[in-house]
Amino acid sequence: MSKESREPGEKHEKRRGNPGGHEKRPKHARITRRALLNGAAAVAAGAVTDGPAAAATSPQAVPRERTGKVPALWREFVKTPFTHPQIPYVGRAGHRAGAAHFPRRPVVADVRAYGARADGVTDSAPAINRAIAAAGRAGGGTVVVPPGTYRIDNLIRIGHSNVVLSGAGSDRTKLYATKNLTELIGLYGSRYGGDKSSWSWAGALIWLCPTARWDSLTTAIRAKAWPFEGWTGNRRDEWQTLTTVAPARRGSWSVTVADAKHLKPGRLVLLRLADDADHTLLEHMAGGGPGPEAYHWDDKTKLTGYVPYEWPVRIARVRGLKVTLERPLPLDVRPEWDPRFTTPVTALTGAGVEGLTLEAVETPQAPHLLDRGYNGVTFQCAYDCWADDIVVRHMDNGFGLVAASACTLRNTRVAGRGSHHPYFCREGSHDNLIEDFTIEQSTTPAPSGTQLHGINVEGLSSYNVWSRGDMRMGTFDTHRGMPFANVRTDITVDNNGRHGGDYSAGPLFGARFTHWNIRVTNHRAGLVKIDSVAPYSATVGLNHCTEFGQIDVPDFSGDLHTRLELYGTTDVVRPRNLYEAQRELTREFMRELPR
Repeated sequence: MSKESREPGEKHEKRRGNPGGHEKRPKHARITRRALLNGAAAVAAGAVTDGPAAAATSPQAVPRERTGKVPALWREFVKTPFTHPQIPYVGRAGHRAGAAHFPRRPVVADVRAYGARADGVTDSAPAINRAIAAAGRAGGGTVVVPPGTYRIDNLIRIGHSNVVLSGAGSDRTKLYATKNLTELIGLYGSRYGGDKSSWSWAGALIWLCPTARWDSLTTAIRAKAWPFEGWTGNRRDEWQTLTTVAPARRGSWSVTVADAKHLKPGRLVLLRLADDADHTLLEHMAGGGPGPEAYHWDDKTKLTGYVPYEWPVRIARVRGLKVTLERPLPLDVRPEWDPRFTTPVTALTGAGVEGLTLEAVETPQAPHLLDRGYNGVTFQCAYDCWADDIVVRHMDNGFGLVAASACTLRNTRVAGRGSHHPYFCREGSHDNLIEDFTIEQSTTPAPSGTQLHGINVEGLSSYNVWSRGDMRMGTFDTHRGMPFANVRTDITVDNNGRHGGDYSAGPLFGARFTHWNIRVTNHRAGLVKIDSVAPYSATVGLNHCTEFGQIDVPDFSGDLHTRLELYGTTDVVRPRNLYEAQRELTREFMRELPR
């Protein structure tokens, strides 16, 4: 483990977890029951006594009771942490597995040296982009944006790895954006047809995306050849097979491959799983059993268009034909799904944006799905990247993860007039961490015909975490597309948003969604209390809510195998934060892993 990943005195050390599967774990990946129980006891004790794990709270949270309650679900999870049917293991989510600190890269450029002016009048976008490009040519480094207001009449692009755009703090450095993406790039229609604007869910005025990928995307948009936005190019054909993969179970750290000559530690690969004619892969993502088997998948054309499932992961170790991954498998690997490791497009890694406010000229919120592209910060085809101390104001859409994985958004805030998607996570985004986030109450009433979502996840995105949130408006949105194994924990929400997604996108939820310690200030149950709609899900530590405004029915028939515990309580569930508790639980495991 690198020094950067585990520093002395760091509160939360980096360690591995395993979100499921029922196979016997490899010897090096086993955790003793005693170690697990001791770890769980320590976490729960710290929370009950208002220790460090209990200190973080939303500004609008209801005052905590002085004693806590440990649900049966947590005790079960401790005994079988990597095979639990309802709770996913998400302890490895985020940049460098949720590292407490981001890298400090040497300063290589000051935007003022390239012509930027903090006068609020001069267009500084060309200068900022020149400074970023120079940092990219230098192999990376920090580009500083000193205090002041910088007008930008174009978008800001971070397209090279290890480049960090760093302001002096969100209260001191402001980028003032005067144009939207429709003006800057052009109309962007939906590849699914209709008159929708894809700027309603894609792109940003600070856009972190590999240069070659960004060029291909924008070229296609200008040519009105609406692209696929993910890891394998505009037509999903820019990949090569590295090797096929032998069968393995969900949660395994290691797999056996047919040929390891193209694999080496540190290489980023895609695990590719294609569905079969009977849609057994989609059934597996939904938890399996009679309900998913009876579901009609064939007419869900948008959903089936998301398959193959592509999961980016780094190789940790290669020993002969045995390959160990930096994260455990998110799904079973079965022969009928043609499992293989393939190449992604060249990814953006180690890049970040921090310490600034991005504010757009204030315009009315656009009608639903007709956004013009006043969008904040988006990560696309990015891995191990981050945002820290960022405020976006007066945006159509706030923060986006589009085919992005292992990224962290920390200390982020959406403010100003209403946003369509304050946070969106889509197009197969996995293992991301959004923590200490705020959605402020909008400063102006929403015009008629607009819509508010909230923290959105869709499109087979999995193992993402939203932690320690203060949502003064919005909801726990999915846009269908069957996201699965995602966690929302330790969040206060005024639940007044709506979910999106049309019929062709399929189910609202796949298996292993968990909502843990959620405080709903307006007592609206929809999309937060999910025990009646989400298969193999867990709703734990939720105050009493009622259904109104939006009532959904289950997508799958029969027993959903859901769990509801400590319902009607407020902030008493222990551990208080499921994500942090899972990381604490495996501290010894990470220390004992062979290197």
